[in-house]
Parts: sequence; C-alpha cells; structure tokens
Amino acid sequence: MAHSFAYLFERFPSFVQTFVYREAVEMVRQGMEPWLVSIRRPDDPGDLAETVNVEVFYAPEEKELRGQVDADRAARRLGWRAHRAIPRHRGEPDAQRMFEAIWLAPHLRERGIRHVHAHFGGVAARTAWWLRKLFGFSYSFTGHANDIFCETDFPVSNAQLVRDARLVITETDYARRWMEQKHPRARGKVFRVFNGIDVTGFPPGQRAGAVPLILSVGRYVEKKGFSDLIEACRFLRERGRAFECRIVGGGPLEARLRDQITSAQLADRVHLLGPRSQSEVRRLLASAQIFALACVPDSEGGSDNLPTVIMEAMAAGVPIVSTPLAGVPEMISNEGEGLLAASGDPGQLAAALERLLTDAVLAERCGKQARASAVEKFSIENTTRTLKHLLVTHADLTPPPGAQALDSSLRTPNLTSRWRRTAGHVCRRWTAGR
Repeated sequence: MAHSFAYLFERFPSFVQTFVYREAVEMVRQGMEPWLVSIRRPDDPGDLAETVNVEVFYAPEEKELRGQVDADRAARRLGWRAHRAIPRHRGEPDAQRMFEAIWLAPHLRERGIRHVHAHFGGVAARTAWWLRKLFGFSYSFTGHANDIFCETDFPVSNAQLVRDARLVITETDYARRWMEQKHPRARGKVFRVFNGIDVTGFPPGQRAGAVPLILSVGRYVEKKGFSDLIEACRFLRERGRAFECRIVGGGPLEARLRDQITSAQLADRVHLLGPRSQSEVRRLLASAQIFALACVPDSEGGSDNLPTVIMEAMAAGVPIVSTPLAGVPEMISNEGEGLLAASGDPGQLAAALERLLTDAVLAERCGKQARASAVEKFSIENTTRTLKHLLVTHADLTPPPGAQALDSSLRTPNLTSRWRRTAGHVCRRWTAGR
C-alpha cells in the first residue's frame, strides 16, 4: 500500500484522546491511506479501551529501541548525521526522541513517506522534529491546549517545533491568534481545524426523571473548574432548587473534591462517578437536563482550549453552561447553545444553572441550537476533510487515487513548488553541515 503520510502518536488509541482516534479512522475512510504509528502502546483499563478498527504500527519499548539503534550504529548502518548525533545528544534530557526518529526513519522510507503529522506539541512532535533535523522529512502537528500554551524545558522548544513545522493546526481561532502572537514566524502557516466528533453517535436524548440532572465530564484537575461547580451546587441547594449533579472522570484532585462535597453537605446531591466508558457517558448525556463545564485557567497558566465533552453534549442536544475561556465562545454563544458565566465565579455559574433549570423554553431552545451547531461545526467528516486539504496543499502530499475518487476537489501538489521546497531544504542542510 502507498501511504500519503504518516500519523505519529505518543500513545494510540487513548481513552482521553478519542478525538484523535476518530480523526485517524476518518482519514482512512476518506482514502488518504495514512500510516498509523504509535510510540507507546495503549494503557487504558480494559473497560475503557477503544476497539481499534485500524492497523497501528507500534515502536518497541524504549530500551529495546535504543539497543537496536546502537547496534545499527556499531555496524555502520546509519547515515552520517545520525551516526554523529548519537554521542552528541545521548545524555541530553529527552534524547529518546532522537533515538525514536533514527529507528523510525528507515520504516518511513520503505513506505515512500515524506511527511509526518503528530497530535499535540509533545513527544510525537519532538520525534518528528528530529526526523526533519536528521533525515529531511517534513512534519506538521495539531496543538491542543497545555501542549502549546505552556512552555517546557525540553531541548526542543515549542518555538522550534513551530518554526520548523510545514504547518501547524490549532483547534480554535483563539489558539491560532495566540500562537501567531507568541511565535511571529508562524504567521501564515497556522490554521484552525475544529476537533471532530461522530454526531450520529449522539442522538438527541429523552430527558426523564423528577429530579433534573446536571452532568459534567472531565479529568479531576484544576482547569476543569469542578471546585467552582460544587460551590455553585451549594448555592442551588440553599435556594431550594431540586437537582442532582454527577461528575464523570478521575484524577489527582479526587480526594480534595470529595472532601469539598462532604464539607458542603452535598453528598446526597453531588456524586463523583469516576471514569466511565464512552457508551456510559452517552447514556448519561441522553438523560441530562444540563451539561456544565466550569473551565478556569490553572495555576501554571494552562487551560482547556476546545473541550471535546462540550461538543459531545451539544451533539446530544443538551443545553450547556460553561465559561468564556479560550475557544469555548467559538462553541457556545450566550443564550444560543447555552449560557456563559464568568470564569472562577461560582455565583454566576449557579445563576446560569438556575436559569436553565427554571426556564424550560430557554433550555429547550438552547438544546436544539446546540445540536444544530454540533452538526454544522464538528462533524468528523467535515473537520477531517479540512485537515486533509491543508495537508495536501501545504505539506505537498500526493492524494492516493482512492482519495481523489472520493473527493474530486483534491489537487495534486505543484511539482515545481515541491522541487523548490526540496532544493531549498537540501541547500540549507548542505550549508549547515559544512
């Protein structure tokens, strides 16, 4: 099989990154024949693990991979750049990314692959950066949230990742503008592509039960704002509102959140459910009156960018209560798909929840608009098609015949443009190596 490009993942699939899996599967369905490569194997619990319906190529464990690369170097089977890079960089933090690139390069060449696309500006993107540095492959990556908003101390910085990428994808216009301001050299090569979901998997539900259900889903971490949501629930109880709040997830703040629930005497109203499978989350969405996610910036400056759980709630036709942080206003307009409350303000959050609990007409209208917006903005077919065209245009991919048959608007890259890019890259590499 001729592959048009390689997807490179740190870990694939992952329960907390279902949007990545959906995109890869849809890219296969649209005929682009990507080669799916994962540096690490899945580690999700069995009841949360995705059923993988695509072929994935897994790298060996770290020690085994290094051993194979060192053996190839000892046998003089590596190119001179890789041969010289190993002793120079072996002792550096994050040197494993260099070894992964050296190990992966011949596998990419065997398949005729010239371009690699990674998700997140993390492990996989840094490995892709080394593929470019040592072997001349081009790369791109999709930045999501903390991976682009927060600086790291790795030898390969965020600035280097952005500078050397052929193109950079962000989930939101907010993140695109932020990156162009933070990295001026990136202007003109940063593009917004929403994460996609299978909207057919979230049919509008039937709200039932005498007690309204407020649902929230996410890791038990600071940026999800669960502490504010619990405090808002305390306000609702004091105002005599009937409700139940269920919070699906898991993470380092679980004990602190449980203590807060107990201290606020909300144990009969607010329940931490722990992790749940995708099918269970969908069942909960089908019975929820409101979906709430009280996004806040965390103490390190990180925040959510385009929360997938809000998309899923929209697709299920549930009115949303959230905060106007990062890309959330690109998903929800106030009194459109739901209500927005000031970030970090449990009182405003409680007022928004109370309004939807008491105004059935508004809640129904917001739920219908949420469903319509999800179909329009976040359909996986549309978002993947947008990414596909960007890769073909800006990474000079040659679409396989099957992809062109499915999408006649795909164009074959300009060969003159490709030659100029390649010649310029070779010239720069030759000059740098003198």
